[in-house]
Amino acid sequence: MKPSKSYHDDLLQRLADPKYAAAYLNTCLEDKDEGVFLLALRDVAQVHGGISQLAKKTHLNREHLFRMLSKSGNPQLHSLRQIAGAIGFKFTLSLL
Repeated sequence: MKPSKSYHDDLLQRLADPKYAAAYLNTCLEDKDEGVFLLALRDVAQVHGGISQLAKKTHLNREHLFRMLSKSGNPQLHSLRQIAGAIGFKFTLSLL
């Protein structure tokens, strides 16, 4: 029997597709728990260069990024915009 692939490994593989990653982030943003979105953003960042590379692009401290992108993180909007931009995304609003 072929060993099963872990959910997280499969997710990371799918997140390499920018359209899938954007849909994933938008879905996680709809969750009432803001930590869900932060962890999702960390997963996307991991796939698109990693936290160290993200720290270089955003000029944010790597350890600070890990804390910001944790379940209990509390990043400022400016930092979130920097992170999103560094991995090729931007924030927009849409009508409900």
